[in-house]
Amino acid sequence: MPEPVASPPRHVAIIMDGNGRWAAGRGLPRVAGHRAGAQAVRRTVEAAIRHGVGWITLYAFSSENWRRPASEVLDLTGLLRHYLRSEIAELTREGVRLRFIGDRTRFDADIVGQLTRAEHDTTGNTRLNLTLALSYGARAEILAAARAAARAARDGQLDPDALDEAAFGSLLSTAAMPDPDLIIRTSGEQRLSNFLLWQSAYAELLFLDVLWPDFGPTHFAEAMAEFARRERRFGARPA
Repeated sequence: MPEPVASPPRHVAIIMDGNGRWAAGRGLPRVAGHRAGAQAVRRTVEAAIRHGVGWITLYAFSSENWRRPASEVLDLTGLLRHYLRSEIAELTREGVRLRFIGDRTRFDADIVGQLTRAEHDTTGNTRLNLTLALSYGARAEILAAARAAARAARDGQLDPDALDEAAFGSLLSTAAMPDPDLIIRTSGEQRLSNFLLWQSAYAELLFLDVLWPDFGPTHFAEAMAEFARRERRFGARPA
């Protein structure tokens, strides 16, 4: 396995894609792919810690995923319950702080309670910040921030002419997080799918032809090496 690079990205965001195709290719039900994908999450967290990445954000459940068949949504929410029950103690031992972004009100009350407890129980951890995007959609996030800014302006709490990128960013669900330096999407698909649209303005994009359940430490290390080869100019001319 390649050695960690000298200057890893501070924040890596991953669109975890391919669970269904992984299961179909093996003649298994889709839930088997989601279970295998959960194991890939654990491997990715371990790899991020090894490479010195401070922030990981995983696109776990999009706002559009609610449109999937009811049986699959039930499987996904059941797997989320299991993950929250089984992994929090291990994440705490590893020094991982857990955050959630997205519309958690669409989940059942017991899941909402588990999300809140998980955030509370890991709040003191500093080794890695792990954010799970659940019932998340970037357009809805931006729209909610725009509405908040409009209400503040209406109530005389905000001068519209003073609203800049930093002030608007503080209204997003990622306000306490750095923008992603690298966004990885597995499965060979090449699109962002309504993920961190505002925050990804200057992120490096990497599309990998590997299904998410097969993603492992070697893939993560290769992504770190590819990031190290990129020249980031943030819109400026090369020297």
